[in-house]
Amino acid sequence: MFWYTFKETIRNLFLNVKRWLQSLSFRTGVIVLLCCIPFYILSFAQMLLPISAAAKGVLWTILFGLAKTFQYGGITILGVEGYRRLKKKLGVKVESEE
Repeated sequence: MFWYTFKETIRNLFLNVKRWLQSLSFRTGVIVLLCCIPFYILSFAQMLLPISAAAKGVLWTILFGLAKTFQYGGITILGVEGYRRLKKKLGVKVESEE
């Protein structure tokens, strides 16, 4: 009984998150996707700071993780059609589905 309600709760949580992400606009997806650029730059630029190697490793992990989170979040918000639309605007060849 407990396992069934736990599975249903998790399933409903994922469905709610999916519904919320689908309600976000193309523009929001592009903005979130562009937010990954500064974090990629910061994740490597912090190596120039005069701090210990352990601190650099921690900073790199956090900043690179944030960059990846923004990247995948933006792609998730855009979805397949939004991704095709973005590639078309950037002039990248889009493969047709046939």
